[in-house]
Amino acid sequence: MSTFLWSRAEPGTDWTPLDRAAGRESSALLRLWRGFMTARGFIAVVLLLLQAVVLALGQVLQPIVVALTGGYLVVTLLTARFSLFQPPVRRFGTAWLSTIGVDLVVFSTLQLLQVGSINYTPLFALPVLMGAVLGTGAVGLGTTAMVTLLLLAHAGWYWLQQQAEPSARFVQAALTGTGLFVVALLAHELARRLMREEALAQSNRGAAQMHALVNDLVIETLSEGVLVVDAQGQVHAANPAADAILGQGLAQLALPFALSAHPAWAPLAAIARNTFARRASQAREIPIAQAQGAPREVRVRTRLTRAAERGIDSLCVMFLQDLRELEARIRTEKLAAMGRMSAAVAHEIRNPLAAITQASALLGEDLVDPAHRRLTTMVQQNAQRLSRIVDDVLDVARARQQRVLPMGEQLVLDPTVRTLAEEWVRQTQRQGVLLVLEAAGSVVRFDIEHLRRILVNLLDNAARYAGAREGSIQVTTRLNAAGRATLQVWSDGAPLEPAVQRHLFEPFFSSESRSSGLGLYLCRELCERHGATIGYERRSLGAGEPEGNEFAVAFMPGEGGLTQ
Repeated sequence: MSTFLWSRAEPGTDWTPLDRAAGRESSALLRLWRGFMTARGFIAVVLLLLQAVVLALGQVLQPIVVALTGGYLVVTLLTARFSLFQPPVRRFGTAWLSTIGVDLVVFSTLQLLQVGSINYTPLFALPVLMGAVLGTGAVGLGTTAMVTLLLLAHAGWYWLQQQAEPSARFVQAALTGTGLFVVALLAHELARRLMREEALAQSNRGAAQMHALVNDLVIETLSEGVLVVDAQGQVHAANPAADAILGQGLAQLALPFALSAHPAWAPLAAIARNTFARRASQAREIPIAQAQGAPREVRVRTRLTRAAERGIDSLCVMFLQDLRELEARIRTEKLAAMGRMSAAVAHEIRNPLAAITQASALLGEDLVDPAHRRLTTMVQQNAQRLSRIVDDVLDVARARQQRVLPMGEQLVLDPTVRTLAEEWVRQTQRQGVLLVLEAAGSVVRFDIEHLRRILVNLLDNAARYAGAREGSIQVTTRLNAAGRATLQVWSDGAPLEPAVQRHLFEPFFSSESRSSGLGLYLCRELCERHGATIGYERRSLGAGEPEGNEFAVAFMPGEGGLTQ
């Protein structure tokens, strides 16, 4: 991201928009303004003390000079306290008159009322510098021209009063004015450069802050874990993904902390040391012990930052990837591509499958032997199963238009769930299934065949990981806090990995190689089609009971609903 600074001068002025922005907001110019105000007050005090010295030396003291210096001190203090300065001074207006104008009047009057050998000419350097530094080029040069004219006028006044040779005083006034012009030009150029540098620094700082915020946001949302480690093995930054991958309470540690402080992270500390020792990137796959569960296989890649300046050491940026999640993502992408192909193949399977089903039915009519009839029945059952699988694949690939369910597509939840669950138990011969039906009389809008497919998918998943004890699988119906009928399928299986939980309902995602990854995705699609919702939760069924995996479906009530 680049930052562009517009610096073309506006017509009629030597100050650019960049200069003006810097002049309005420049803290450096405000500090210079305060410095000039302090200098004016100091000069006023010195002038007042000078009159006391004159009196102490026995010289004639002019009351008008004392009053003038005393009044100048009061004016400088009031200006420093109450004046609102908006740099730069652009014209000979109020800001110029209240500061530079006052100085010119006071110093000119003192020059005319010279007492003894006191020369007030050097004091004119103050208004010249103020005009050059705090004003535009025109104000600075104009102020210097006024001072030069005042010096020449004083030389003329002295010549008229003394009738002496005027050349020396006029030459002195001209040389002093020339020197003041040089000082004004140099001071003005230095002030402009100061403001340009400060404006550029502020712009760069703003860009750097914006880059830092963007980098923080990117790092926070990365799916890869990121650790920033120095040469001493101290971790200076870590993102939430690193905490999820490494575990062990990384998020609670105060930065910086030693990477080798935790025994489980010792391999990471060794990789960081190798990166600094070899000054080259490293890549390795290592197991990282977890606070709970088996170690996690992690792919670690390191990169060294460049040392931009001398005295600034490089940092090791460590990227962490959960191999299981990475492999699951790759598998999902591959299966998604296969799914698109399988949708096309499913269309071609339908016709031969219908022919097999019809042929087996015709063959069964002519068979007398019970063994042969059982075989044809098996052919028909498996053909029907294949037909359902084809329908599932086509349902995933096909987007159906939303429609309102007819009133006939309603069912009483408890008896339907009992029938479907008992049917699944008879077919699978699975023991330990417990039914807890507590939604008596609840009518929901759902197609019974769709509910069968959801319940069978959930029970098949539960049976794959549940134990053999009584109640290891529980099918429950009840009313939730919102009054909606719900169906829960709970099993006492091991907890699911976070990486698996994030992709549970995605198509073609499965933690097992033998699964197509369509079951839970179809459950979600069927639920959404009927206005229902499905979710996963790891929870215990009661105090003292073991935790388990629960999939819960919340139905739309029977009085209305949408389907897709």
